[in-house]
Amino acid sequence: MSTFGLDKIGQIHINVKDVDRATAFYKDTLGMPHLFQVPGMSFFDCGGIMLMLGIPTSEEFNHPSSIVYYQVDNVAAAYKSLAERGVTFTEAPNFVA
Repeated sequence: MSTFGLDKIGQIHINVKDVDRATAFYKDTLGMPHLFQVPGMSFFDCGGIMLMLGIPTSEEFNHPSSIVYYQVDNVAAAYKSLAERGVTFTEAPNFVA
């Protein structure tokens, strides 16, 4: 069993229905530093943690809560370690941002 553990948040995803409208709110109303926008996603700097506003990628992710992404040095090793501990994944990890 490895000593790996999650301890650093790298990104938080907030589901939105309208990325342009949500971007305007976070940027203009809340005054958060906007980093960039791509189709279906918009990214902000939240004190060193990336905040992503995005359209849910599937119905299973279409819910009113946020998704927290943890930073790890080696995603393949983290995935393997967590799987060995009994964590069930719906898909293998992939790089988003």
